Amino acid sequence: MSSYKIALIIEEINQSYQSAILNGIASSAADFSFNVSAFVSFSGAMINPRHDTGEFNIFSLPDFKEFDGAILLTNTIAYQPVISDILSRIKEAGIPAVSIDRDIPYLYYIGIDNKTAMRQITEHLINVHGLSKFGYISGPADNPESADRLNAFLDVLNEKNIPISSENIYYGDFRSHSGKAAAEYFIMRDKVMPEAIICANDVMAASAINRLTAEGYSVPADIAVTGFDNTYSTHNYQVELTSVDRPLTLSGRLACKMLYNHLIRQPQERNIILNMSARFTESCGCCQNVSHNLNEFKELNYRNYMKFEESQNFMSTLNRISTGLLGCNTFEEYIDLLKKYITEIGFEEFYFCLCDNWNTRPDVAEVVINNDLKNVPTCYTDEMFVPIAYKNGKFYDIGKIKTKSILPSVADYENGGKLYYHIPLHFGERCLGYMVISNSQTPLTNSMFETLCISISNSLENIRKLIFLEYTVGRLEKLYAQDTFSGIYNRNGFIKATAEIYRKCVENQNDVMVMFIDLDGLKKINDTYGHSVGDRAICNIADVLTESCSSGEVYCRFGGDEFIIFAADYSDSDAKHLTNKIKENICKINEKGGNPFKLSASTGYVIAKPKENEDIFRFVTAADKIMYAEKRKKKLSRYLKSE
Repeated sequence: MSSYKIALIIEEINQSYQSAILNGIASSAADFSFNVSAFVSFSGAMINPRHDTGEFNIFSLPDFKEFDGAILLTNTIAYQPVISDILSRIKEAGIPAVSIDRDIPYLYYIGIDNKTAMRQITEHLINVHGLSKFGYISGPADNPESADRLNAFLDVLNEKNIPISSENIYYGDFRSHSGKAAAEYFIMRDKVMPEAIICANDVMAASAINRLTAEGYSVPADIAVTGFDNTYSTHNYQVELTSVDRPLTLSGRLACKMLYNHLIRQPQERNIILNMSARFTESCGCCQNVSHNLNEFKELNYRNYMKFEESQNFMSTLNRISTGLLGCNTFEEYIDLLKKYITEIGFEEFYFCLCDNWNTRPDVAEVVINNDLKNVPTCYTDEMFVPIAYKNGKFYDIGKIKTKSILPSVADYENGGKLYYHIPLHFGERCLGYMVISNSQTPLTNSMFETLCISISNSLENIRKLIFLEYTVGRLEKLYAQDTFSGIYNRNGFIKATAEIYRKCVENQNDVMVMFIDLDGLKKINDTYGHSVGDRAICNIADVLTESCSSGEVYCRFGGDEFIIFAADYSDSDAKHLTNKIKENICKINEKGGNPFKLSASTGYVIAKPKENEDIFRFVTAADKIMYAEKRKKKLSRYLKSE
């Protein structure tokens, strides 16, 4: 049986809901010969739009036409434009796709009856416990599952003629901090607290209970609290949590089964609605349903200890990785160290893919003006540079790959059963590339894996900035030392370039030669033909010096129409030879006939042994006097072409 390529779109794999579904997909991939590419982002938790933009970019990476099918958990993505783009591209590609917990008409769908489940919870609190004052902690208002659960809750209250103010509904984001914030919201309102707080998922419910308990409220004696999804073991809480038990792992398995049936043309229904059941226990007041099995507590204690130990080890490794990578000063050092950490963490496969323009160096002036924010790369390039390709203990030299292929050819894609995680590399909205990871000794659904990804991205951006800083310093040094007009050294560059040579000449008592060159008739040229033509004359002399000085001489534009040449161990015959070369190269320019003037320059040089504490510019002054004596012998009119 041939293998199939399946794209998986998912957000925040470190959340219990997502990881449970992932387990089902991973356990079924081999059964159906699926190779699954999971495109993963960690957005929202940072509450940073620029960070989220960089995270969401991973969803633009897959060319769905290259895949045989897709599994979508778009209900985990909070930004609707990103969802719309994904769905549009899948529809255009024409591949089969299964949507989990978000019913999209033209896709296969696996879900539960959220409304029935929430009705059971709400009716139970009213009919069994006699409660009538409610608070509600919802997920995002535009999330379909969240909306269904809230509407079912409101429908029951309406049927029972129980009023509820909009102030008693708090909109969160399904994350832990939402539950805490919601509990604080109810506490700080300075009104009568609800008798019960119904939550749209377990994570928010558990966090709300912790905050209420810290404030002195007893659950369920003072306030009943319920969850939804039953994603944690009930014994993990201060009180066992009333929730809705749903088969999340089964959802992942069935998604694979539905895609496989489509691929082998097996007839099937478009929708699968899974059974679920409310589990009423301690947090709503149903204490008679609490389990006190000692073996269960022992098992839970052992599992929690193992998770704690695993987290401690991962944290220690993470700290070393973060500090190590941030301490790198070159890209080569960074890549070598990252390779070391890859083998240490225990990845089976790891591919580090960088955009062609990840370290693009903009013009220095542009950066100064625009703070490096103009034209920031925000999408993947057509080709990716792969400095690290690691598989089964061996590193491969890959070079570049086409971005649409996503994985290097060395990746084990022949047989089914592989699950690859594609993680964005970015800094804010700046797109740097992506990582691909398959199998790890450290669970990738651990919350610290997100921290590791952020650390790698941040340290890569640090290297990018160091590369750019080195480039910028070099450019600034060049600008400091270069005459921007003529392209040769300016006075600063001349001083820097001659300092060490001149020092050695003083120390060894070697002769130095300083020649002073002055462009003849610049004022006349400017007055007759304009300053732009006069500028051309200055550049002509700079070109002449570049062509003439081929034996280690240092030359510069001293200022205006004045130039200097310096040389060590020069004889008088050497100086005369150089003077003649300058004259010959001036004649060559004149012979070309491109100028309306006749180019001419006066020269003068001195040769002497420099003394201790004797400045090089003493020789410049002496050479200038000799040059001036030559200039006096000339008549300027002779250098201009007749009209």
